[in-house]
Amino acid sequence: MTQAGGIGAIVQPGIMEIALYESGASQLAGRSDVLKLSSNENPFGPPQSAQDAIAEALGALHRYPPTDHAGLRGAIGEVHGLDPGRIICGVGSDEVFIFLVQSFAGPGTEVLYSEHGFSMYPILARSVGATPVVVPERDRAVDVDALLGAVSGRTRIVFVANPGNPTGTFVTPAELERLADGLPETCILVLDGAYAEFAPGYDGGAAIAAKRPNVVMTRTFSKLYGLGGLRVGWGYAAQPVIDVLNRVRGPFNLSNAQLAGAEAAVRDRAWVELCLARNAAARDRLTSDLRALELGCDTSFANFVLARFGTSAEADAAEAHLRGDAILVRKVAGYGLPHALRITVGSDADCDRLVQSLRAWRESAR
Repeated sequence: MTQAGGIGAIVQPGIMEIALYESGASQLAGRSDVLKLSSNENPFGPPQSAQDAIAEALGALHRYPPTDHAGLRGAIGEVHGLDPGRIICGVGSDEVFIFLVQSFAGPGTEVLYSEHGFSMYPILARSVGATPVVVPERDRAVDVDALLGAVSGRTRIVFVANPGNPTGTFVTPAELERLADGLPETCILVLDGAYAEFAPGYDGGAAIAAKRPNVVMTRTFSKLYGLGGLRVGWGYAAQPVIDVLNRVRGPFNLSNAQLAGAEAAVRDRAWVELCLARNAAARDRLTSDLRALELGCDTSFANFVLARFGTSAEADAAEAHLRGDAILVRKVAGYGLPHALRITVGSDADCDRLVQSLRAWRESAR
């Protein structure tokens, strides 16, 4: 038997059905002036406080990090008014998702997610042999009734990104509560709050998770805090759920540098408020400019906007034109939106450069 045949015979069910995740492009050959607006990164980077904390932690790389993440959990709890004992930290919120599917899904079970939901959800389901079930959205927003109607006796996890990615649309807390109340106790509702901070007045689902035994809220330091390269995320849930997740979490999954940087960042509220204000102003202006170019653009509650074109061919042509101007945005055909482009909200100068390029494309196409 060949080596390939031998390996193929022992791969766990569902693994070979996984399509490899593709991240946003970051480079163009022969160009040094690339403007990357493809990965929803904070254009202002991380706060100086986090950079200083990381630099200090580098002097102790020979020391193992604490296994309980007490300092970071305490800081998160203090800032958000949450019980640190009900918080778990991971390598990005992605790792918390991994803990969840490892613990609560598997062969013979189903994992639900909405039509344009984060592409990692079906990957995670298949990684443990569970069946991913995609549920239609309504006008690019999560449809609570459709999700509830798709729940079966095999459903173990329902993933809801709010605000949505790549749509930027928002589900009200009241609707999320209705979803949570309509799920059986044997089903975990995961409220993915990677972009929660950008939605004014939204707690990411913390209040919902606080009073229900089967709701998990997740957050990340990769977006607002500008620490995507550091990879830190966290989850908040009832104590019994956290106890389960900690049994599959590696004891040293976060380094000293990760813990120190994230703790400094979450405590730096002045930086947070500055970045939120800048994002809100630039997002509103970018949305207005895109609409002026006769592009469909839902109101976004995140740090990106989804520009909708008349056809997929038109979206491809616009993306190619932007590439010609060394501007990278995200094609989202894999999310069921072949006629759209997801565009990160950059600095004022970034947005000006993007709009100028799209305006030139629009004029040349007439």
